[in-house]
Amino acid sequence: MSDIREYEEKMKKSVENLREDYTTIRAGRANPHILDKIKVDYYGTPTSLQQVANISVPEARMIQIQPWEASLIKDIEKAILVSDLGLTPNNDGKVVRLIFPELTEELAKDVKKKGDNAKVAIRNVRRDANDAIKKENKAGDISDDEAKNLEDEVQKLTDKYVAQIDKAIEEKSAEILTV
Repeated sequence: MSDIREYEEKMKKSVENLREDYTTIRAGRANPHILDKIKVDYYGTPTSLQQVANISVPEARMIQIQPWEASLIKDIEKAILVSDLGLTPNNDGKVVRLIFPELTEELAKDVKKKGDNAKVAIRNVRRDANDAIKKENKAGDISDDEAKNLEDEVQKLTDKYVAQIDKAIEEKSAEILTV
């Protein structure tokens, strides 16, 4: 057990997942990355939007999607509607436009909730690590002093990653509330 790197990896993963999650949250400006996970049915194959269309941001609160083939407009619209973006696409037969509404406090609450969930994940990793340490100590594989040192180390890692999450929450909330 004297190696707690696997637990640190899990904590690091939680922070990375949160940051990735935050890229899909609409900030005050239109960000084409919110479309990264959207797939369009392209001749029977789910294909990422970036591979079938040109995506641009002509205005601060608008994303414009211009498909390489006009026949894809309906499929693009459908893919956006069934996604969890909460945006209604508009099309003029040539391009699809996504207009972003002004942001609300609701979004800031969502950011905080996602951050809190990531903190819970990190605390769960801490619990697992501490359980493993206690088990090894009980089995006589490590001494009481070693167990105490490892638990202290796990707590320091927990504090470090929880602080990173707090920082990520703060940054995303600030980004959302300033347009």
